[in-house]
Amino acid sequence: MRGRCLCGAIKFEIDTPVQTCVNCHCESCRRQCSAPMTTYVGVLDTQWRWTSEAPKVYKSSPGVERTFCANCGTPISFRSERMSGIMHLYVAALEEPEKIVPTLHVAHEEKLPWLKLADGLPTRIGPDYTKD
Repeated sequence: MRGRCLCGAIKFEIDTPVQTCVNCHCESCRRQCSAPMTTYVGVLDTQWRWTSEAPKVYKSSPGVERTFCANCGTPISFRSERMSGIMHLYVAALEEPEKIVPTLHVAHEEKLPWLKLADGLPTRIGPDYTKD
């Protein structure tokens, strides 16, 4: 699968299958993407690569890096030390986002109260979907 930013300066590829696809409601993801929630895929570091220049990195909080295109501002990914070895790339940046289907809502306790969900997906408190 391929993805890119709005202007096309940042491009990446993902090898499937992905580890996970989740909807995140945490404030940091909402602010980075200016959206009520965002959806991302988690892929092992061996499953993805930049196919163009690398995006700009912003350290949003201790142990968390977020990337974006320095030209058009498109958010591309985030990485957390708590989930080492996994890159989280935003589904909306994929060329065919409809091919990836979320299976879980994370950081559900931060969901905006006016956002009504009727997808029947399970919810998890906190952004770390790797814990059961």
